[in-house]
Amino acid sequence: MKHLFHRLSSARLIALGFAAVILIGSVLLILPCSVQDGVQLNYIDSLYTSTSAVCVTGLIAVDAGDTFTPLGQFFLAMLIQVGGLGVTAVGAGVILAMGKRVDMKGRNLIRDAMNLDSGRGVIRFVKSVFLTTLIFELSGAILSFIVFVQDYPPLKAIGISLFHSVAAFNNSGFDILGNFQNLIPYRDNVLLNLVTCGLIFFGGIGFLVIREMWTKKLNWKKYSMHAKVVLSVSAVLIVVGAVLLKLTDDVTWLGALFHSVSARTAGFSTYPLGTFSDAGLLVLTVLMFIGASPGSTGGGIKTSTFFVLLKGIKSAATNQSEKAFRYAIPRDVFRKSSVIALLALAVVVIGTFLMLAMEPDVTLMQALFEITSAFGTVGLSTGITPGLSVGSKLLSILIMYIGRLGPLTIASVWYFSHGERVRYPEGNIAIG
Repeated sequence: MKHLFHRLSSARLIALGFAAVILIGSVLLILPCSVQDGVQLNYIDSLYTSTSAVCVTGLIAVDAGDTFTPLGQFFLAMLIQVGGLGVTAVGAGVILAMGKRVDMKGRNLIRDAMNLDSGRGVIRFVKSVFLTTLIFELSGAILSFIVFVQDYPPLKAIGISLFHSVAAFNNSGFDILGNFQNLIPYRDNVLLNLVTCGLIFFGGIGFLVIREMWTKKLNWKKYSMHAKVVLSVSAVLIVVGAVLLKLTDDVTWLGALFHSVSARTAGFSTYPLGTFSDAGLLVLTVLMFIGASPGSTGGGIKTSTFFVLLKGIKSAATNQSEKAFRYAIPRDVFRKSSVIALLALAVVVIGTFLMLAMEPDVTLMQALFEITSAFGTVGLSTGITPGLSVGSKLLSILIMYIGRLGPLTIASVWYFSHGERVRYPEGNIAIG
């Protein structure tokens, strides 16, 4: 087994790790002690829920509050936590907690999983990730408790607050309020809306950027190019998304802001999305497709990928070099971004086609929204998820899995080439 571990590539180990946790989670969630009395939970819905939790999505086939016992909800929260931090980071944390050392293969695995530039300081970074997560989630739980304790007994309010904080920081739209209501009862609660938005935002910008903001305080000039790109693109998308949603649908400014933030991979909603206009759903679909940032708990093609694509298009149109924030953008980065975007688009288009073929009563916008939500590991839905057929649920499970790992990682899992043996002369292709 140890020999096999060292032979497998990082991409395959990460993919297998997530798959193993999903399967274990599906078994834990279907145990009698996890399901409330009188509730029937079939395995496909247990597998769907486990995948949605580990892939920090939030799409639900069954309501977590009405289906699972407190122990089942604890299992669900742990699956969300493992999925958000990443299987490799959690594994490294367990090894460190046992007082053992992480070998070179493990360090390289963490580096690849967390999108680090090098293997230096990996263990120190893992420790900072756990500390950062603890600080944000405890702070979020305390602030959420102020709201929930007004409607629930103190002990239950503590449980709801902890679960909500874990789900929000890990950009997973699960809730345990019951009756498929999500956060609709709290649409006008400013404190809960802002606390949730804050947890989603910091969970979505990535641990690397959080560390820079902490060590370099608020000195914008000292931030790296990556941090500047992530923060600026995130801010622009939040503002533009909120304005467009306010213009297209009958929501408050608070609701527009909340959904603009949530659509970037969190999946919480304060309005029933089934009532949104097609224009509003299209805005949310674009935000879901772009997603969060590298090294974060969220999915999508990532803000940095979107930024590089825009810069590459501008460079091609103006015949100028690609640059931003007084840095030149490497050409290989644009090529990688283009590949990621095309693979992601292919996944969404093919997934939408297959869902439409299996669900004749579902509209194009509903299917596109559902598949994009699954790929972006968002969790927003127009309400069709519980009624999907087994085939569509399996399709959604696959899309969530691809979205959490990333299409490029999935593609590299099946890559067996050991290098080119033959080089051909360059040909000429007319473009445009």
